[in-house]
Amino acid sequence: MDLITSVFITGICLSAIMASAWRFQHVTGNSGWIDVFWTFGTGAAACTLALLPFEGSGWPNARQMLVAAFAGSWSLRLGFHILLRTRMVDDDPRYRDLIIQWGEHAKSKLFWQLQAQAAVGLLLASSVMLAAQNLAENFRFQDVIAVGIFLIGCFGEATADSQLRRFKQSELNRGKICDAGLWGFSRHPNYFFEWLCWLAYPLLAIDVHSGNLLGYVSLLAPLCMYWLLVYVSGIPPLEAHMMRTREVLFISYRQRTNAFFPWPSRKT
Repeated sequence: MDLITSVFITGICLSAIMASAWRFQHVTGNSGWIDVFWTFGTGAAACTLALLPFEGSGWPNARQMLVAAFAGSWSLRLGFHILLRTRMVDDDPRYRDLIIQWGEHAKSKLFWQLQAQAAVGLLLASSVMLAAQNLAENFRFQDVIAVGIFLIGCFGEATADSQLRRFKQSELNRGKICDAGLWGFSRHPNYFFEWLCWLAYPLLAIDVHSGNLLGYVSLLAPLCMYWLLVYVSGIPPLEAHMMRTREVLFISYRQRTNAFFPWPSRKT
């Protein structure tokens, strides 16, 4: 199959996965499972597209294996983190608030919301594919930088998640806002490092010497992820929930801490 056909089939599969997530959410009443389906589904799609053989070649090369390993490790770590978190809660406040706002149209609107998420997953997986299909014969200095960026992103996100989990496990912190560790430098360090991971793929995909402009399309991955995390489904609904539940503490935290990019806290 050519790449376009493969991407089309992958899109259909992601659409089916998110339709299953919609149904599973409806049956369980826990919208947290939506992100579990999305993360594992997007990871599987990215790995599949990354390992597509080049024309005339039967086996993936070293670059393809590296890119697939990146996508797979990202999906497994984040997916299992969200899965364990979902098992400990009744619902995800971001989706719950949307469902309440939508009222009697919530069922249909949520379905199409999840189909839009499938489209985002396809865009991300396609960017991974472009990184894997780069025709550069040898690893370049920018590939080394890409590896470093990805590892920093994964380690930073895992560290932020671990710090928040430990904070929430202490009864002394009930009703408080986590500002320990990385959370003292950014209100959403997990989102920042998640975005950083996706910056690695354009570096792997773009080859200025080959004249192939297709690799530049992979820039859509970090651009899309930044837009979603900062302006759509990440920071806005989560901070709106924090304002409703811990207004005084959150206002103080917001005044002294950057929203996305890490920076030393300001005195209030």
